[in-house]
Order: sequence, then C-alpha cells, then structure tokens
Amino acid sequence: MTEKKIIAVVGSTGEQGGAVARALLADGEFAVRALTRDTESAAAKKLAELGAEVVAADLYDVDSLRRAFDGAYGAYLVTPFFTHMSAAKELEEVTNLVEAAKGLRHVVWSTLEDTREVISLDDDRMPTLDEKYKVPHFDVKGGEADALFEQAGLPTTYVRMSFYWNNLLRDMAPHRAAGGALTLSLPMGESKISGIASEDIGKAIVSVLKRPSETIGHTIGLGSEHLTGEQVAEAFSEVLGETVRYEPMSHNDFRALGFPAAAELGNMFQYYAEFSDHILPRRDAGLTREIVPTWLTLKEFLSLHREEITAGQ
Repeated sequence: MTEKKIIAVVGSTGEQGGAVARALLADGEFAVRALTRDTESAAAKKLAELGAEVVAADLYDVDSLRRAFDGAYGAYLVTPFFTHMSAAKELEEVTNLVEAAKGLRHVVWSTLEDTREVISLDDDRMPTLDEKYKVPHFDVKGGEADALFEQAGLPTTYVRMSFYWNNLLRDMAPHRAAGGALTLSLPMGESKISGIASEDIGKAIVSVLKRPSETIGHTIGLGSEHLTGEQVAEAFSEVLGETVRYEPMSHNDFRALGFPAAAELGNMFQYYAEFSDHILPRRDAGLTREIVPTWLTLKEFLSLHREEITAGQ
C-alpha cells in the first residue's frame, strides 16, 4: 500500500490552519502533520484524535521547523500576525518558514496584497502605521514576504484570503442597541466585502494541493461571496428570525475604539470600502465556488452557528 504524502500544517490549532488540517483529515488523500508550539493543548489533542501527527515547532526556531518539515511532501504556511501585531516579527517568521521549507515539493502560502499599491503613505485618508505601512498585516505579506518565496525558488501557490465570516460570530456579531433592536455595526459603508467561511478555506486548500501542476506558481484569491453590510444584516435576520439593522460605523470611529488592533482593522475596512475595485476582482467568487463545490453561503454558515450567535446576545 502506497504511503500517503505528508502535508505539514503551520498554525494547526488556529482558525485558518486548523480549518486546513481538519479538511485534509476529512478528505483523507494526504497525511497531516500538525505543527504547534503546545502539543498538549486541547486543540492539538483534538487533531491527534482525528488522526493528525502532532509535532512541536516554533516559528522563531528554524531547526524546529526543519525537523517538522522533514519527510513532508508539502506544507501550508500561515503566520499569526494578530498574536503580536508586529510586521517585523511577521517578516522574521516568514523568513524562517522559507528557509525551513526548502526541499518541499509544494508550498501553499496564506497571503494578502500590498495596500500601498493604491494608498500611498502620504495619503492622509488613513493613518500610516509603523511609519511604512497602511495595513501592516496586508502590506508585509504582499509587499515583502511574497518575494521571499520567489527568491528562494520554492514551488509555491499564493492564496489570498478574504474576511472570515467566522469573525461575525464574535466581536463583530450583531449587538442589542439601547432600545432592544439587534444592530450590526460594521465600518463598510455601502461597499461590498469579500467573505468566506473558514471551513471553506480548508476545503479550498485541499483542492489546491491536489492540483499542483495547475496551482504552483499561481496566485488564487478566495472569496465565496461579495456582500454589502445590508446583505450581511439580512442574512442574520433570516437566520435569527428577527430584524437585524445595519448601522455602518465610520472608519475613524472604529479606529477610536481603542483595542490593540483598532487602527489596523479600521484601515483595513477603509481599504475594503474605498478600493473595492482593487480587492474584489482579485477574489473570484466563481473560481472559489469551482474549487469548493460544497461552499457555504453566509446564511448557511450562520445557520450552522445559530446557537453560538444567540448565546452571545
């Protein structure tokens, strides 16, 4: 019996990497090696129960990454920007991943575009962060990290991500206004946002890994639907059986909320809103649906998580 090719999954206990690991395990064509700093965490143990080989690795320890990639056919690489909020640290993480991944036959890199292609640093519509970025977690990937894979000659598929619908289950979920009405406050204005369920990201990556000759060297943008804030609120209304009003928040008000990522995310939403012609065409909903035939609409996704939504109200 032929042994399965091993896919090493970085960030396997996080939202994105976890979705990829679970999708690979459910599909069964590849063996999964789940990389994590803590092999004793509940999430790591759950992956082991599902059939993954769970190994310890640290993004700041190249030797640990080399050991984790040893004998693997391919790897899924993602970086945890919001755990440290540092573009410099993210670039260090990517540098280490690229060095350790030399020799792999297929690397799938989770990336984004450089917003500075359309927003110059002297554009005062939004603040410049860290003196050289507009949206650091976008810009460091598209502007600096992507080039490292090409320079190293790695057989890479670049996968551009979209807004996770999963974010709507937590901090960005509808809230009860003072009068009792459910209100969705997103800094999107009347623009559309490209979104996808994390489980569909996992399924898409399985498809990418199964088609190396078609995907290596290419950039694929994932986004199953492009929806306005009104359409997002309508999906919530239909699932919850109660009207959810959309009340857009200004980008400045969002940035002023004061939590650690407020400025970063406020700039991101302003990029979505004011430069949709730059971001939406790069996330082909038709192509995403071809890659993931069982893709979830936002309404279907919310229906699957209805109990979670109502528990948080």
